[in-house]
Amino acid sequence: MHDELVDHLTRSTPLSRGEALRVIQDVLAYFDETTEDYVRRRHRELQTQGLVNAVIFDRIEAELRYRAVAPPALSLRQLRRMVYG
Repeated sequence: MHDELVDHLTRSTPLSRGEALRVIQDVLAYFDETTEDYVRRRHRELQTQGLVNAVIFDRIEAELRYRAVAPPALSLRQLRRMVYG
């Protein structure tokens, strides 16, 4: 499906064609996660590290700017709504 990218990876890395395709599929799946799913997942992950919501939501807000397709700016209230409804 992504032949040009697979070709590029096989030329520029030691990956085989099958390995390159798997890497591409993994990366695309990672970035296919919706903003809501990302916020919920990261909230759970950061909670398990013992962080409090004030720190968690600030961190999530900062991380969202660097997603492959940046979502619109979200307020802390909007982030909380994604987690708690």
